[in-house]
Amino acid sequence: MDKLETIIKYKNLIKRYAYLIIALFISSICYNLLLYPAKIVAGGANGLAIVVESIFHIPPSRFLLVFLVTTLIISIFVLGIEKSSGSIIATLIYPLFVDLTSGITTIIDLESNDIVLICLFAGLISGWTTGIIYKMGFSSGGTALINQMIYEKFKIPLSTLNFVTNMIVVLLGSLLYGAENIIYAIIVLYVISVVIDHVLLGISKYKVFYIITSKEEEVQEFLLKEMGHGITKFDVVSGYLNKNDQVLMAVVPTREYFKVKEVIKEIDNHSFFVVTDSYQMLNGA
Repeated sequence: MDKLETIIKYKNLIKRYAYLIIALFISSICYNLLLYPAKIVAGGANGLAIVVESIFHIPPSRFLLVFLVTTLIISIFVLGIEKSSGSIIATLIYPLFVDLTSGITTIIDLESNDIVLICLFAGLISGWTTGIIYKMGFSSGGTALINQMIYEKFKIPLSTLNFVTNMIVVLLGSLLYGAENIIYAIIVLYVISVVIDHVLLGISKYKVFYIITSKEEEVQEFLLKEMGHGITKFDVVSGYLNKNDQVLMAVVPTREYFKVKEVIKEIDNHSFFVVTDSYQMLNGA
């Protein structure tokens, strides 16, 4: 049985890394074919690379390598190697792919003046690749690690940090390329968020967690104070052990599913929880 489990785990590991590498390669093509030529600064390390290239004339691949490696090293010291390890592959491979695909416009010339159409396609592709990366349990690094480090220090919700860091980069882009860049960036970021949700867990906007844990207070504090989500408690009786338990119910946005799941597991590795889809939530956020 142990040998079989090892084989299954090894195959899953190969599959996860294969999907990660494919997603990173497609993401680099999207950057060099759509975002960079149109100078669409849509937040994140990609947007920051366009801004830096315009001001300091540093090639995007070179800046991305320095920026991603720097944030990874800092993250290892701040968050630890375990929490930072999911970003190592993207940190090292993505800048290489950006460099390798930098000449793709000489092979594929879109010749499109419809910037909105470019934004839509860039959002679709970026959302799909980012969703795959998250679904395989990895991170793209860069600003995502910066947000995680700030969260660990100040406990500001990650959704708020993600919005703020993206907007800072977008505003920098608007100073260089005009206020219309904000509109294009919003289109790209919105499409990315929608596609990520669909890739991760289908089309539902929210996920409902039903949690049974021996560390109820810690889980409750995380959901209430750190994530800002309400909780409903109700008593249940275990049919197998005929034991009285208390269930915590929390409704979270789909994009926060993996964050909530992993933190609950970290708080109580023996916790039991069920997650269901929620297509509408009234009188809430």
